[in-house]
Amino acid sequence: MSLIIGCCGLVCSNCPVFLATISDDDAARAKTAEFFFKKYEFEFKAKDMNCDGCISENGRLIAHCNSCEIRKCCREKRLENCSVCKEQPCDYLFKFHEFSADAKASFEALVKERRKI
Repeated sequence: MSLIIGCCGLVCSNCPVFLATISDDDAARAKTAEFFFKKYEFEFKAKDMNCDGCISENGRLIAHCNSCEIRKCCREKRLENCSVCKEQPCDYLFKFHEFSADAKASFEALVKERRKI
């Protein structure tokens, strides 16, 4: 499977919600919901653990992704992800990257890779 990179830099294809969705694994969904509660105090149920990735056109998205300002902006600009945006890094990215060190690291790697091109 090739990497699916979300607008913010998260690697959707490595996300446990994405992996549980593509494998249709209810045990993995339950385990992931429990992880999100323990780590972030997000109250998800196993049935909420379905996501086809941030860049999916008509796919399922996990809770926040439906209203994510980063995703909304990226889609309006018709960008692959925010690493190609001329206005990055923006306030949306700064705020999210404060929350997610993984997204920040992945995003910075994307930007660095693009600069080589």
